[in-house]
Amino acid sequence: MLAVAGTIPDKDLQIIEGQASIRNSSIVVSGTEIDINRGTAALLGAAVKTLQFTGQPLPYAFLVGDIGSGDGSRRLYSHITDQMPEKAFCVFTMHYAMPDVDWFNKMLLAIDKMKMRPLLVADAGSMYAAKMSGQSSAYELFTPDAGELAFLADEEAPHPFYTRGFIMHEDNRSPELIKRAYEYSNAAKYLLVKGSKDYVADKDDIISTIDKPSSEAMEAVGGTGDTVTGIVSGLMAAGMHTKKAAITAAKVNRLAGHYAGSTPATQVMSIIEQIPKALKEVLG
Repeated sequence: MLAVAGTIPDKDLQIIEGQASIRNSSIVVSGTEIDINRGTAALLGAAVKTLQFTGQPLPYAFLVGDIGSGDGSRRLYSHITDQMPEKAFCVFTMHYAMPDVDWFNKMLLAIDKMKMRPLLVADAGSMYAAKMSGQSSAYELFTPDAGELAFLADEEAPHPFYTRGFIMHEDNRSPELIKRAYEYSNAAKYLLVKGSKDYVADKDDIISTIDKPSSEAMEAVGGTGDTVTGIVSGLMAAGMHTKKAAITAAKVNRLAGHYAGSTPATQVMSIIEQIPKALKEVLG
């Protein structure tokens, strides 16, 4: 089973956990409805559609509200640390959470106590925490965009705010930055770099470049980076090897955006609804 953890921009949301499902345009966890707009909710929506398509159990979610203070994130880290040793997941994806190195390391120690250690996937703030704690190699997959990749590639930056200016946030420098991130041990076993071109890479080389179908409008739709992380997480939980899952997810996400007729005004739910159709085409 896939587990997903992350924060929601709602200061009043206390910690909730349970199996996630979709109702209209909302994610439902433990009776609580959360709008699918972007962030962890969009990731969960994409994972739900992917797991339904593959006939696997729906994802299990750990969620809390946090509007930037970090209090919710710390409660989430603490809750996962307490609960994880007794859980059984094959993939654990951590998404938006304020980086807290101390709590992050405690969480990883709790994961190491599980009977079967899940494959670990990180996006957004969780990648930052992994790099800042020196634990990138513990992860199976990171899913950065070009800006996040620049932070991973900067061996001296202690925080994304301090990424040095000569490491430009440009898609056309992604191959160079991928190489640099691995050189300084700041990358997971695999990378799925999201941008106008998507790259799947490991420490040896770029494995695949995915750039079709191409839609400039899709770049402006908030949440499309989150949906590709949800798709790849779902495919991994369904038993697909990480390398193949990353390549497939990049293709599916692009195709779903194409089927949705993406414009800058498109809502991410419109793309999520097209994921099963895109999966069917890509997987045959």
